[in-house]
Amino acid sequence: MLKTIVKVSEVNNLSDARYCAGMGVEYIGFSMDNVPFEKYKEMRGWLAGVQIVGETSSNNALHIQEMVSTFLPDAIQISANSGSDLPDLDALKELNLPIILKTDFAEANLPALFQSTAGYVTYFLLENSDEFTTIDAITNQIETWAAQYPILLGFGITEDNANQLLEEVGFKGLALKGGEEIRPGFANMDELINILEALDDDF
Repeated sequence: MLKTIVKVSEVNNLSDARYCAGMGVEYIGFSMDNVPFEKYKEMRGWLAGVQIVGETSSNNALHIQEMVSTFLPDAIQISANSGSDLPDLDALKELNLPIILKTDFAEANLPALFQSTAGYVTYFLLENSDEFTTIDAITNQIETWAAQYPILLGFGITEDNANQLLEEVGFKGLALKGGEEIRPGFANMDELINILEALDDDF
């Protein structure tokens, strides 16, 4: 059993999907933009006991609604770096699904974004496109936000610091990414496996 909520994003192969489900990952995300529906349908058929997240980079609420009607996820993930990038949240709220909002520490006006969208969003997934900014350098700043908003940390996570980040900063959970499929049925999952095992009470 994992010590916290974990979301694994960008899953595109059955190896990752089944491993994550077996480890007790709460949310498994598939790109509605890139994963063919038939492949998604096949992978979902193997999964039980997890929440399926339909991920998209689209800011067109109508298009998102159409994809949701096809993929039928348990939650949706949208992306934004500023308020103007957002799809119509009132329209998406009509879907009656949890909304995960992925945003970028390096680019977004996070205080304004948190404040304006908190009433719609179940979790904020925080990533960072600036490879020179380490998680240690900004922990204090993020800790302030984590005390006010439900944040899933999506960067700077290793098997060595995962538990420390949870204990010291107070994130609602962690967001990891699936590995690339090397060949059908086999994926490079070493980093993902190591972090999940570090979070597993049984290890």
